Amino acid sequence: MGHDHHQHDHDHAHVHEASESNLKRVMIALVLTGTFMFVEVVGGILSGSLALLADAGHMLTDTMALALAAAAFHVSKRPPGGSLTYGYQRFQILAAFVNGLSLLFIVGWILYEAVERFIYPRDILGETMLVVAAAGLVVNIFSFAVLHTGDQENLNIRGAALHVAGDLLGSVAAIVAAIVIIYTGWTLIDPILSIAVAMLILRSAWSLVKRSAHVLLEGAPDWLDVADMQERVVANVPDVSGIHHVHVWGLTPQQLMLTMHVTLAVNVPSQSDVVRRVKAFVEQEYGIGHSTVEVEIDGCADL
Repeated sequence: MGHDHHQHDHDHAHVHEASESNLKRVMIALVLTGTFMFVEVVGGILSGSLALLADAGHMLTDTMALALAAAAFHVSKRPPGGSLTYGYQRFQILAAFVNGLSLLFIVGWILYEAVERFIYPRDILGETMLVVAAAGLVVNIFSFAVLHTGDQENLNIRGAALHVAGDLLGSVAAIVAAIVIIYTGWTLIDPILSIAVAMLILRSAWSLVKRSAHVLLEGAPDWLDVADMQERVVANVPDVSGIHHVHVWGLTPQQLMLTMHVTLAVNVPSQSDVVRRVKAFVEQEYGIGHSTVEVEIDGCADL
């Protein structure tokens, strides 16, 4: 028991440290993105570049998304209590879902702006656009590196990184567009590259929305074969003759929960010992640290 308690404390400390690290990374990206957003606004006004002003609007949305992500990490540290007996961990997934939806909205807005620029081309001062876009690229690379080296299994970090990646791609596209405009005067390169970037963002955004929605709908992890898990528990835990009513879900992808009904063999010396062995098996083999096991001998009460 002493070892188990020590391991629990170690795991809890590890999760806390990871959460603190993720929060710091999001805050760094938030400050950088929010600050450079104002730089892009000034650059867009001085150059008369609607492309830079549009990208500033993109960064405004990203700043709000990063602020939401930071708030999610802060709120998720609150202990369980009252009506939220599991605590606030699921808020991270809700934030990731909202971030994914906002990315989809950004894609739609970029496509709308691109079509409008095809119809009504605008003059752009390429030199000013190039300087501001190059500075934005440096800022976005640093922000992305800070987030990308964080916990990529955390959907909140993934969502924040995807937002910054969208800005990074936008900066690269703006640099290419600025160079083309400077040397050829062909302004249609701007909406063309904007559409290409939008398609890349769309793929990542849909993946984020799909994964976070799966967690919110309390779906089982994609990697887990529930039927195989049932068979393995029966085969490896003595005195277990059958398993049914299995439900597996997660507060987050890292914090899995499980409930199951376990049918015991006749003349079992200790039901508690069997329950402990089942719990230990699913935690060791599948990383499910919170399990509720209902023991049955004379048939299922729910049938």
